[in-house]
Amino acid sequence: MNLASHAMTDTEAEIGRDLVTLALAEDLGGTPGVDLTAVALAGAHARATLIARQDGVVCGLGPAVWTFASRGVTELEIVCAEGSTVRAGDPLIHVTGGAAAVLSAERTALNLIQRLSGTATLTRAFVDAVAGTGARILDTRKTTPGMRALQRWAVRCGGGDNHRFGLFDEAMLKDNHIAASGSIAAAVRVIRDAHPGVRIHVEADTLAQAGEAADAGADVVLLDNMTDDELRAAIERIAGRALTEASGGVDLTTVAAIAATGVDRISIGALTHSAPAFDAALDLETTT
Repeated sequence: MNLASHAMTDTEAEIGRDLVTLALAEDLGGTPGVDLTAVALAGAHARATLIARQDGVVCGLGPAVWTFASRGVTELEIVCAEGSTVRAGDPLIHVTGGAAAVLSAERTALNLIQRLSGTATLTRAFVDAVAGTGARILDTRKTTPGMRALQRWAVRCGGGDNHRFGLFDEAMLKDNHIAASGSIAAAVRVIRDAHPGVRIHVEADTLAQAGEAADAGADVVLLDNMTDDELRAAIERIAGRALTEASGGVDLTTVAAIAATGVDRISIGALTHSAPAFDAALDLETTT
């Protein structure tokens, strides 16, 4: 596993910190906001441990630490690495500070770890399922609004790769674009003229469209909802002129067979829109 893929980019870190600020403001009713229960904890000091309650791949420790730190908690120790495999009962972060501060950050920190670790864990399952085939597992733009940067990072922590970030960094001709533009060849030509050097993806629903996309000079041909036999035929027709990507109808029961067709990439929306939350909790150990 490439550990470099587990590192956040500077942009992702900046977006992540902003997201923590927004999430805390949402929970506390503004900035600095108020926790109405905290009055019962005045003067109390706490030591707690954030632990895994299931096996899986952990992601989101850094954002969780930012969350506690934003509430004034300064004694924080991360005890495992982002993207590492953990077992139920393993400690993730030790937290020491004012009880009111620790507990006011608890839910936001857990929300982040549970969502991101869920995506990393599901991604790892798909990556393991296609091991040895050469196919790469990719995410899609089907992300939670505002969380795309962190969810893409979680996919990398699980061993997957990232698709385009958004509409601005790569062009993708989908079925509606093709219908509106008249033909794949015409649309590719217009995009090439307007945006030289930009990678162009073309979605193909049929073998004829796959061939047309490759003939037009697409960089990636996305083979949408094809059977395994259709995928093999499309790959043969494209003949190495473009990267091939399978999408649609992909789950853990089908992904190995899809990868075995020889596709270069498999994109899976479920990594970010349907990953089960990872079970984690904050256990209070002592208070003084």
